[in-house]
Amino acid sequence: MNNTSSNPAGRLFLVPAPLDFGCSQQAPVTDVIPSKTLLTAAGLRHWVCENAKSTRAYLKRIGEHHPLATPIQEQSLQELPRAVHKKGDHQAGQFDARPLLAPALAGHDMGLISEAGMPAVADPGSSVVRAAHDLGIEVVALTGPISLLLTLAASGLNGQNFAFVGYLPQDNGERSQRLRELESLALKTGQTQLFIETPYRNQALWQGLLHSLQPNTRLAISYGLTLDQGKNRSKLVKDWRQQAHQDPKAAGKAKDFPPNDLPAVFGIGR
Repeated sequence: MNNTSSNPAGRLFLVPAPLDFGCSQQAPVTDVIPSKTLLTAAGLRHWVCENAKSTRAYLKRIGEHHPLATPIQEQSLQELPRAVHKKGDHQAGQFDARPLLAPALAGHDMGLISEAGMPAVADPGSSVVRAAHDLGIEVVALTGPISLLLTLAASGLNGQNFAFVGYLPQDNGERSQRLRELESLALKTGQTQLFIETPYRNQALWQGLLHSLQPNTRLAISYGLTLDQGKNRSKLVKDWRQQAHQDPKAAGKAKDFPPNDLPAVFGIGR
């Protein structure tokens, strides 16, 4: 289905958001988002978003540096359905996002935004991007931080062959089984495995990693990216275990261990 109206279609801009969503401290938005991205976002009036409240908060931060085309309370914000958040929107036919793009078909530029990072990468939004392509709407990805790639680059793991596998099971037994499967794949093929967790479960996942993985597997962790307290650490599992053994109370407190109040990305490989 292509746009057949007399007005040319608007464009769909993928607008990255800062990685500090939910953190007690925030980085200056001009430090982490390029000026062209901020200027483009400031000029938009129509949005498809993961969460309207966090989008308004981001627009407020943008408006402190660049005048918004429309006051925040007059912006058109369409939220993706909750089912898309829970089940994902990457499977064809699972969710029809075309109605959300009506403003673009009427000639208006639109923005797609998630709560943190690049929309449609480890976040909802791919259904909207697919729909835009199917409708003949130009898709423009703007520049901004992507936690997965920042972590991969800083890990020393294989950046030529990698996979993002999302969240791991919460059940200890199922999580251990999944970790061993991912580790086997990583060690056999050299493919880096990246995954994430809700921040308050960082420590539970960390303990599972140290318990389940082989001693010579490389385990990387990046947390608080783009923030002053952000860290990138990468060691063999046996070295992580030795460090934890030397100071059992350090987990979640020492500089090398992931805290339970900052977003983190984990990676394993060889």
